[in-house]
Amino acid sequence: MEGDDVVMAAPESTEADLDDMKKRLKEMEDEAAALREMQAKVEKEMGSVQDPAAAATSQANREEVDSRSIFVGNVDYSCTPEEVQQHFQSCGTVNRVTIRTDKYGQPKGYAYVEFLEAEAVQEALLLNESELHGRQLKVTAKRTNIPGMKQYRPRRSNPFMQPRDPFMAPYFFSPYGYGKVPRLRMATRYSPYY
Repeated sequence: MEGDDVVMAAPESTEADLDDMKKRLKEMEDEAAALREMQAKVEKEMGSVQDPAAAATSQANREEVDSRSIFVGNVDYSCTPEEVQQHFQSCGTVNRVTIRTDKYGQPKGYAYVEFLEAEAVQEALLLNESELHGRQLKVTAKRTNIPGMKQYRPRRSNPFMQPRDPFMAPYFFSPYGYGKVPRLRMATRYSPYY
């Protein structure tokens, strides 16, 4: 009788377990669908960067903006963007002034000025070596960075340095004494009478 009870209880528990597993599987499928939807949304937003045609248009747009911009070097650290804008206002309508800063927020000493007209760049180049806050500015046309064309300068070898084995661990103490090297002996056969 007990064997019959166990057999009867087993299908009910497996059926409950099966329902529970189906429920968990459904939850996981819903979660996976939500993740796929989120991933598609992110790829759609980032797709313009990965799309070659869109990248070409963004590169052309960047080149057009850079043709209307100038680089201003030797800018005083206490200079504000408004002061730089006033300095170059005579050349044309200034669209944007960007003073580059380091990771601590301190100015790096150079700025970029973007104009609305491309002709203003030629007028601004005439202000090269003009003074702002007692410092002589260096004004040049802004160049366009080409992605993937970073100048790679390989490390030059020093002819006076000897090559080191990078895996050789430095030892601190020589068992033979300073400057002494162990003598290598020729491998000989054992000869008991010699």
